[in-house]
Amino acid sequence: MLADAGQRGSADPLFITWFTPELLDLVRDGLARAERDTTVNCDQVGEVVCIRITEAGQDALEKSFPTA
Repeated sequence: MLADAGQRGSADPLFITWFTPELLDLVRDGLARAERDTTVNCDQVGEVVCIRITEAGQDALEKSFPTA
């Protein structure tokens, strides 16, 4: 799912259901990054954390799953 989100990330509200400790390992290893962001929904402001794949993460995917 993180790979499908690409560099821009995803705002999928069901993401939390797929959240695992391994996702934090990807951040620790530099394959993904976590950034704080602010969102506005129905005139309410909230803070969120965006998890995005890094270039190193994308490279690792391409090595693991080469395209023809």
